[in-house]
Amino acid sequence: MPLEQQLGEVLKQKKWTMGTAESCTGGRIAGRMTALPGASAYYVGSVVSYSNEVKKHLLGVSQKDLDEQGAVSQPVIEQMVQGAMQLLGCDCAVATSGIAGPDGGTPEKPVGTVWIAAATRTQLLSNCYHFTGNREENMACAATTALRMLLKLLTEE
Repeated sequence: MPLEQQLGEVLKQKKWTMGTAESCTGGRIAGRMTALPGASAYYVGSVVSYSNEVKKHLLGVSQKDLDEQGAVSQPVIEQMVQGAMQLLGCDCAVATSGIAGPDGGTPEKPVGTVWIAAATRTQLLSNCYHFTGNREENMACAATTALRMLLKLLTEE
């Protein structure tokens, strides 16, 4: 069973809703979730916050954290996932922010660096990952990892 279908089943069982805040994945997670028949029972929507302005104005990310830590950082990804839950009014969410490539990397944050967060009303998990593929592969890996993180969080709760 595909990962997004497994997640959908858990969400239905819990009678929970899910949303997403995506930067480097550009809506791929939303696309995977909404490709499933009946997803409207548990998937509420997404903010594709590719720019820092959208992260700040729609998701409530701190300008200070954007300036000091950068968009690809733990404080920003945690604010993104919490902002998505608040804005979309959902029970849980995932968020992604990273450097998909082929350029944009730095020695501190090379191409393939992605911060991902998954959250419920009572738990928040965030991790930094380093993917090694091309742009499309990095985006696909980040989307899959985000879905996996949320599924793990929901099945442990």
